[in-house]
Formats: sequence, C-alpha cells, structure tokens
Amino acid sequence: MCYATSLRKKREEIEQRLLNKIGATFEDPLDYDPYYHLNGFTHGNLYIIKMDEPESIYPAKWGLVPDWGTHDPEAFWKKSNTLNATSEHIFERASYKDSAEDKRCLVLADGFFEPHHENGVSIPYFCFQPSNEHPEGDLFLFAGLYNELDDAQFTATILTLEANPFFAEIHNKRKRMPLVLADHFYEDWLDDGLNQPQLNELMATGFSDRPFRAHPVTRDLYKKGVDTNKPEFIAPLDKDTLF
Repeated sequence: MCYATSLRKKREEIEQRLLNKIGATFEDPLDYDPYYHLNGFTHGNLYIIKMDEPESIYPAKWGLVPDWGTHDPEAFWKKSNTLNATSEHIFERASYKDSAEDKRCLVLADGFFEPHHENGVSIPYFCFQPSNEHPEGDLFLFAGLYNELDDAQFTATILTLEANPFFAEIHNKRKRMPLVLADHFYEDWLDDGLNQPQLNELMATGFSDRPFRAHPVTRDLYKKGVDTNKPEFIAPLDKDTLF
C-alpha cells in the first residue's frame, strides 16, 4: 500500500514537466508546498489534476471522503482508511464507485515509501524514478479518485494494484504497489468517454514502463512526534545499520 509520498519539485519544474504531457498548471501557486515526506494519516494535501479541469492542479486532502461523510470529514477518517483504493474493486466499493465513474484524477509525486519486512522488522524504502535530468527522482503521476468537500476543497485517494516483480520484493508482505501511470495514459485516465471495461483494462496494463529504484531509509520515519519533512528522511542507508 502507499501511505506516504514525496513531492520535492519546485512549482516551475512541475509545470514545465507537465507542459508537453497534459499542460496543467497550479490553479493557485501560493497553495503549493513541496515536501520530502507526507504521512497520509495526517490527511495533508496531495496535488491533483481533475477530470473536469485537466488544465489545473489543485490541493486535495489525502483520504477520499464520499458524499455521505462530507458533513464531518474528521469523523469519517477516524472510522475509515481511504488513503488507497484497490483498483480491482473501485466499481464495487460504495466509497469509490461514484468517483470511479466521473471523478478520476491524477496525483502528483516524485517518490513514495513502502515497508519492507525482514527478520520481523519493518524497514521503510524510498521508491523513485530516476532520469538524466532528475537522478534523485523525476515527477510521475498516480491514478487516483477524488471527491468534493465543498466548492473549494477536495479529498483524494491513490489506486493500488498487485505488485510487479520489483515491488513484490520491496513490499514483500502485502505485495501491492500504487498505480503509477505511463505518460501516454494520462489523458485516457481523465477521459469521461471510457466505459468500465476500458478503465479496468487501463488499470491492469497502464503502469509506467520507466524503471524504478528503491533504497532503505531511516526507521525514525515511524516515530511519533518527529518532523519527517526533511531531506535526511529520504537519504539512503545501509540496511545492516537498521537492525
């Protein structure tokens, strides 16, 4: 599962990267705050591109709140974990099926964290897609769903699917991975003309073909009361030092 992400890029870098892909810019540039580590359980802001406004990037609280929970999101989050949505079941689950039909989104990130279990210990791994321009991790987009809290606020979830061989070794207990879309599927995911079988096929085959890398990071990431929004929390560590 994907319960923590990073988005370290400057606003200008993000908009330039998306210029030839989907052309989206931040609706309000002052709303953007980059981060090294966002813990989903704090329900901080992800940044999303919505179906009905593919030219704009909006902040969205992490943890989709369906219509029946919007009167009290905090109460809903206490009872329900909607940070991730299992892609194989989004049309069956009451919390997701309406959004799956007409409120799909792209979720911006340049890294995410997965737990690796070894000798009874959970070790966080930082996962990223290096490029020549950004060896520390290029921008990519998750497939996501969103819903509206009101006219100016949104909530969102990240889709997951069965792990490929690389991520099955990293996330070796649950063997799931977030759905990072290949660039050429961005517009398809936001297309309101696709039917359910077409969307199921896209989710099953749309994972990015750009290779990922991953390395262990400090287990201090799991400590309560620690400010993890710092570069040292994505720095690679020798796994032997974590035991």
